[in-house]
Amino acid sequence: MTHKFSSGTAVVTGAGAGIGMGISRRLATLGMHVVVTDIDEMRAQAVVADIAGGGGSAEAIRVDVSQPAELDRLAETVIARHGSVRVLVNNAGVETMGYCWEISAERWEKTLDINIHGVVHGCRAFIPAMLKHGEEAWIANLASIGAFGSMPQQAPYIMSKHAVQSFSECLYIELEQVGAPIHVASVIPGMVKTSIFEATAGSDDPVDGQHHRQVMYDMAMAHGMDLDEGCAVIVDKIAANQFWADTQPGMTADSIDKRIAFLRDRAQPKIHAGAQAILNKAREAAL
Repeated sequence: MTHKFSSGTAVVTGAGAGIGMGISRRLATLGMHVVVTDIDEMRAQAVVADIAGGGGSAEAIRVDVSQPAELDRLAETVIARHGSVRVLVNNAGVETMGYCWEISAERWEKTLDINIHGVVHGCRAFIPAMLKHGEEAWIANLASIGAFGSMPQQAPYIMSKHAVQSFSECLYIELEQVGAPIHVASVIPGMVKTSIFEATAGSDDPVDGQHHRQVMYDMAMAHGMDLDEGCAVIVDKIAANQFWADTQPGMTADSIDKRIAFLRDRAQPKIHAGAQAILNKAREAAL
């Protein structure tokens, strides 16, 4: 099915590292021209250079997805240059660690603006032109295995991914209702070796959150799926018009089964064994 991505233009947000970078490289390898966007233009340029070095076609544009006007300008720029966008991947996202009451208001707003509003306004900015163009197109929004559970000290990220999953479901139905030839995928990475848990400038995690972040990073590096392997799985599922573009279906099924049981039984929220193990390791690291 990936022959569908042998030409045309793709736009990937937050593509300067991690899954956005991996998806950009995969789409370029298949033959698409990839618009690599990131708030850090130097990182985006590095990905473009990597793609070009492998014989692919790409360009870099700096975009802050937390600003809807920048996504509007991105859509206008790309459509003016290339005429249409066949693949849109709303990938940009950040992790925020710590107890809810210890995270600053600024960090709360930044996380939700990037993780939720970046997806919403990315779709809002590009879909009208996709509809007008009238050709088959694909939108992939980055959710997470965390969209089906809960995790202490990761509330901003977890709640944002619940929101992205819900938004993508609604978007899928709306586009189907109007008969649009636009396919929607919810991308659900399980455990993949990415930089999402690396501390970034301005992350301002509380002390407990810093330890939690390090444990999550170490676990992903030790046990996560290879980045390029995971991104190849994701792109294959997007090309096959699958809504559930998950990297590890078994992990997805386990998380959803637990969620179903929680809702069916109207149970009290609790820390599951895996989450408790992570918290224990973080506490040990803090000592």
